[in-house]
Amino acid sequence: MAAGPGGPYAAAAPGGAMGPAAAAPAFNLDLKRLTRNDQIVGGATIVFVISLFLPWFTVSDGVFSASVNGLWHGYMYIALILAIAVLAQEVLRAGFEQLPFKLPLEHEQATLVATAAIFALTVLSFVFKPAGASDAFASVNWGWSFGALIGLAAAVVAVVPLGLPFLRSRTGR
Repeated sequence: MAAGPGGPYAAAAPGGAMGPAAAAPAFNLDLKRLTRNDQIVGGATIVFVISLFLPWFTVSDGVFSASVNGLWHGYMYIALILAIAVLAQEVLRAGFEQLPFKLPLEHEQATLVATAAIFALTVLSFVFKPAGASDAFASVNWGWSFGALIGLAAAVVAVVPLGLPFLRSRTGR
């Protein structure tokens, strides 16, 4: 099926080259297209993703110790997927002057929803650390490790640029 008189290709360009009639916009990564908020959210989200693979909780029984990463709570995989989606959206915004497709939510709305969900899951993971156990012979103690602190700080930094203005608009301050 031909798209027009010349088929799927338009008439030759001045240089004689043939190309698609409706060329998709070219991807050209330019970080200057990102707003200050986009840069803050993107940077904090990168730090958050890295923190998920660092030790979040340590366990010690006095003799042995071990640690688990931020994905120990299974629901943190949702936070990881959301963080990857936020980063993908930022890369697309930096790569295209105008996205070649329409998203169901505006950029700021989608970013706020995703970073707020990441923040909520991170707070849950931080608060509900594994419980300690003890018996007559040994005591097992769980504690936070540096990955949890970095992850919590990164989640806060990622949600604040869009979350704070949103809350202020709702409260009238």
